[in-house]
Amino acid sequence: MAQSNHLDNRRDQMFPTLTMADMARVARFGQLRRYSAGEWVVRTGEAGMGMLLVLTGEVAITQRDSLGHRTPIVIHGPGQFMGEVGQLSGRPALVDAQAQSEVEAVEVSPPQLRALLIAEADLGERLTRAFILRRVGLIETGASGATLIGHPGAGPVLRLRNFLGRNGFPYQLLDPNESEDARTVAAQYMQDGTELVVLCPDGAVLVNPTDDEVARCFGMVDSRERPDLFDVVIIGAGPGGLSAAVYAASEGLSVLVVDCRAYGGQAGASSRIENYLGFPTGISGQALAGRAFVQAQKFGADMLIPAKVTRMSCQRDGDQRELRLSLEDGRTIRTRTAVIATGARYRRPAIDDLPRFEGRGIFYWASPIEARVCQRQTVVLVGGGNSAGQAAVYLANHASKVIILVRGPGLAETMSRYLIDRIKSTSNIELIPHQEICRLEGGSTLEAVTWRDRRSGQERRLATQHLFLFIGAEPETDCVVDCGLELDKSGFIITGRACECSLTTYEPTLLESSVPGVFAVGDVRAGSVKRVGGAIGEGAQVVASIHQYLARETQAV
Repeated sequence: MAQSNHLDNRRDQMFPTLTMADMARVARFGQLRRYSAGEWVVRTGEAGMGMLLVLTGEVAITQRDSLGHRTPIVIHGPGQFMGEVGQLSGRPALVDAQAQSEVEAVEVSPPQLRALLIAEADLGERLTRAFILRRVGLIETGASGATLIGHPGAGPVLRLRNFLGRNGFPYQLLDPNESEDARTVAAQYMQDGTELVVLCPDGAVLVNPTDDEVARCFGMVDSRERPDLFDVVIIGAGPGGLSAAVYAASEGLSVLVVDCRAYGGQAGASSRIENYLGFPTGISGQALAGRAFVQAQKFGADMLIPAKVTRMSCQRDGDQRELRLSLEDGRTIRTRTAVIATGARYRRPAIDDLPRFEGRGIFYWASPIEARVCQRQTVVLVGGGNSAGQAAVYLANHASKVIILVRGPGLAETMSRYLIDRIKSTSNIELIPHQEICRLEGGSTLEAVTWRDRRSGQERRLATQHLFLFIGAEPETDCVVDCGLELDKSGFIITGRACECSLTTYEPTLLESSVPGVFAVGDVRAGSVKRVGGAIGEGAQVVASIHQYLARETQAV
């Protein structure tokens, strides 16, 4: 009975009916639309319209996958509305909507929808909750979005599932061994070593596609030109970047966030963060990042994910008071300031055949997808930081045994105490200090790992198909190397008084780099604490420095 009540309450929040007063509040932000019986309001894959509030008549909402299967979701009547989180930024629709009778409705465009959520706080809270729950529902059912054909343990399948999951994009995976539809597709397209086929809404078929090809196929990539001059462009959508986006956008700055893969950064792959303020029972990195992602869009931050910055020009010759960012697809972005929040990546140790096994037994994150593949098996995890500890504890709930290898004598100097205690109390986790990986074996996938004791030189070989690497960190600064930012000996961006500013009479603020107007927050910054809370704090703090810089530039003109 309690479970039934919970589901009923969730559905009420997902599909609420607005009062006449609330409908009037919404109507102030939209324009009237009329549809005849049988007319399509929107089809899967078409540009999203924002929010549609039904005044009279009924609209049927259904999910349609790439194989043509339909699943009814709900029928919206008077006082109910269409829309989910993707409509905050006008992303393509993930559902079909068809008028069941003569319909009169109010359409609220994405910009006006964001204005509504801010201006009408209590109503905006209910609308936002409904939008989030609807996206969650689409992800859970998997009846819309991407259709993947392949074996669950195949490397390309794991990679793409992680990419879609990290971006909060719904998908369904069909195994040719279990699905007749999948067998039909596999018979036609999965030849000559093909491991993955993706079906697009427009009928296109992608064979062994890249993440970028899939993103374009499903309209995840925003290819619109952005000729305007932004107040701030944030490179990187991890905790620091998203925090900066929320605070900058909420204070009226024009904000663009660019990330080459997904929102959340390394933290987005954390199974559970238990020492973040305000969440006594913990929260997954994906959930925390997802909330921040929606929050930033609510305040008007423009999101370009996935999109890759290949170069940033920091020349400010003559009257030019702007920075220019070049994207991989050829577009140029203009901005008055930039925040580098690109974070750090795990190091790839110098081991023969390492690239060959990446995604085929070697992983740099531990999401539910990898955990399911490791069910009741022995896995090896290398690393002694908090991310490694969180991954080990999470994997221990699925694997029969987790072996942690560290180069040093233990975990005390690199890991939070609560994680060390959790690891000690978990019976199927074994910690082995003073070890380093020396050999990998396998054919098309990883089959065995050998490690060496750094003191005695003794080696141990273990047959395993799963190796997780959380080794140190290297700064992600490739896109800004041409800017002349001062870096420390490890390549992290130096900020504040510690750096030598490119202008002799200019003193950088605490998070400002050696180039005026270019800031750094989070793991990419030299001296940062390498914690989620620290990155979020720096993201909030940097906005004051941006305001200070922009005010100074305005006075100088």
